[in-house]
Amino acid sequence: MSGRWGYRVASVAGSALLTACAVAVANNPTVQQLFSLLPVVGKLPFDSAVGREFVYEAAIATAVVIGALFPLYKPRPRRILDTWFYALKRVTVALLAMATIGYADATYALPRATLIVAGGVIAVTIPLWFVLIRRRSHADSDRTIIVGDNPRAMSEILTTVDGHVLGYVSPPSPHSEAQEASAGISELTDGGTTPTLDELPNLGGLSRLDDILVEYDIGTVVLAFRQSDRAEFFGTLDTCYEHGVVAKVHRKHADVVLTQGTMDGDLVEIDLEPLDWLDHITKRLFDIVFAGTALLVLSPLILIIAVAVRVDSPGSVLYQQTRTAAFGDTFAIAKFRTMLPESEDATPTEDGNNDRITRVGRLLRRTHLDEIPQLWPIIKGEMSVVGPRAAWVTEEAVLEAEAETWRRRWFVKPGLTGLAQINNATSTDPETKLRYDIEYIQRQSFWFDLKIVIRQLWKVGEDIVGSIHK
Repeated sequence: MSGRWGYRVASVAGSALLTACAVAVANNPTVQQLFSLLPVVGKLPFDSAVGREFVYEAAIATAVVIGALFPLYKPRPRRILDTWFYALKRVTVALLAMATIGYADATYALPRATLIVAGGVIAVTIPLWFVLIRRRSHADSDRTIIVGDNPRAMSEILTTVDGHVLGYVSPPSPHSEAQEASAGISELTDGGTTPTLDELPNLGGLSRLDDILVEYDIGTVVLAFRQSDRAEFFGTLDTCYEHGVVAKVHRKHADVVLTQGTMDGDLVEIDLEPLDWLDHITKRLFDIVFAGTALLVLSPLILIIAVAVRVDSPGSVLYQQTRTAAFGDTFAIAKFRTMLPESEDATPTEDGNNDRITRVGRLLRRTHLDEIPQLWPIIKGEMSVVGPRAAWVTEEAVLEAEAETWRRRWFVKPGLTGLAQINNATSTDPETKLRYDIEYIQRQSFWFDLKIVIRQLWKVGEDIVGSIHK
């Protein structure tokens, strides 16, 4: 679509038209006859709407869907999968709202059979519509900006960039320092000159990067931060990932990122998405099915463990930690409490040498049953079943001090288990653990994940049997 208002009009009008058509399809006699052949739901009665009643039903459904899709009306370049899943999530919200209206028995509420048919049509057509009209990123263009926090580093990077640089994004007022930094490096070896940083427009601060990528249709972002371990560095990578924008970095910072191809120049491209789209879908579906099934099957055991933890020692049943997610983001996980209250420490230790662990806690750790609550973040999409183990935020500093390239693990979702876990590599040996994690990132696929899960389940079974015999 051309223009922001053109996209907004197309998204709203298309959503309204598709919703009205879905209600019309649900009221079609042929469709209703086919629906009646389905098992279970086919017995639900239809209440065909015609005339004014149909207009009211279509209007109510359209209003609910348009309201639920509101966050999608802002034009942003998104990957196809991101657009599809986000639209499907908002459609689900709309269908739940319409089901609530029907439960309240409101006038002209969609009958259950009509809602099922119309909901199925909406769940397919509206995400597809947003995929078709989505703002596409110009990742194949040469529209480039420099993003950083240090004028000298940005000026040095500028001399290595091929193509047209539109400007830079940086904290306010870098001009005086930039002039000094660029004074001696603007002359090229062939006698020509290259623009200096003070000649480029400052497009805004880092907080506006999201809008700048959209406004200027940026295809490439070159990172020029003073230090690559800054939160802003990985925050910029996260924004580039969301918009499908190519991110590049100077080769001297390549040891903290995943890169594509060989480093044959000063700038290297960062591999922001190690998985292809098909593996991404397969992995997400596997996560949902595995975590959902496990929670359902283990629900009686969850209650037993909760009672045991509470009886064994005073304090809460669950213990929450803030863990590091992809691109340095954070999220909260819960585990069954295995230690005495207020005795947690970020320093990695061996369980056998820790007298703060309770009796029940020691059993839960040996059998890995304390990890059960982490199935919920997997369903939410914050974790995956397989991936690098999510480190405690406080523990990250300890591990990074021993493994300098530790943050290369940040380019995929953390996992409940992983290649390091099945090979008994723990945080007490961060270099070995990091080596297994990087190997997993480079080899990951559905079948590789499945092998890791099978080996982990086998290890859990052996640990449970060993605990019973003790």
